[in-house]
Amino acid sequence: MKKPVQLSENVFLIDDFDLSMAERTGTYVLTEEKVTLIETSASPSIPYILEGLQTLGVSPADISYIIVTHIHLDHAGGAGLMLQHCPNAKVIVHPKGARHLVDPSRLIMGAKAVYGEKFSQLFDPIVEIPEERLVIKGEGDTLEISDRLTLEFLDTPGHANHHFSIYHPLAKGIFSGDTAGIFYPQLDRDGIGFYLPTTSPNQFDPEKMLHSIRRFKELGIERIYFGHYGMSENPSEAFKQVESWLEVFFNEAKQIVLEEKHPEKQVEYITQKLYDKIKNHLTQQGLPEQHPIYELLHLDVTVSAMGLAHYLNMKIGGTH
Repeated sequence: MKKPVQLSENVFLIDDFDLSMAERTGTYVLTEEKVTLIETSASPSIPYILEGLQTLGVSPADISYIIVTHIHLDHAGGAGLMLQHCPNAKVIVHPKGARHLVDPSRLIMGAKAVYGEKFSQLFDPIVEIPEERLVIKGEGDTLEISDRLTLEFLDTPGHANHHFSIYHPLAKGIFSGDTAGIFYPQLDRDGIGFYLPTTSPNQFDPEKMLHSIRRFKELGIERIYFGHYGMSENPSEAFKQVESWLEVFFNEAKQIVLEEKHPEKQVEYITQKLYDKIKNHLTQQGLPEQHPIYELLHLDVTVSAMGLAHYLNMKIGGTH
């Protein structure tokens, strides 16, 4: 168990050990008058969250809100189980995501298609959330969590259509979920600030993603609190890298989809191509070839390759 880390005033991060990996997915704890969690990861992460809260001296009964930026299981899969520990909490969700928390059958089906026989180990149990414990927030909505702090919600598709991000005006920060990509603090500690887009299936849309990132830029933020993983205080570099890699992801994947008609092969080839480019980029910056981050990078790129192949096949008009 890692102790929660304080990132800024009244903002703490608990490592959820998603997929049994450190610094993969985290839960943010806002210790304001109405204690608020942002993200829960999947259900196997709930014991880590409960232990982290105990370390912070926060009782689950004190929690007022559990916010999920979107309903992918690595962000919201544990929300129903967490809610069972939090008798006074409500779950805040995007308008397009609410019905899938009430009835998660389609979420389960989609995750099984991606993770296969590993599904149960990674995600069970997925607990339905009663409709009366959901609060829907969309573009421009706000949530007052103390006299001094009102959070603001932005509709930010690109990674998923059921995605919002949360602006924290006091910290001048955005809880970006997956829209602004992935941050790798493991590399940051080695002096390599590194960010990648996350283009997972099946609602990835590059134009929407770029539009959402433009909105973040217009806010003039000083901090990004990533779904994966942690806080960066260099938003301009994050946006620059994500936009640059998004172009690389798209162009490389498009070439493969045009040449290879079998979907499984497309994903395999896209994964390998992007992974090789990323590894080459990092080794050129002095990162050892045996660095443990490569395991996580390969996983992230594999999931992104699935989303790229799906989007491009739909766009190009194929029926593969």
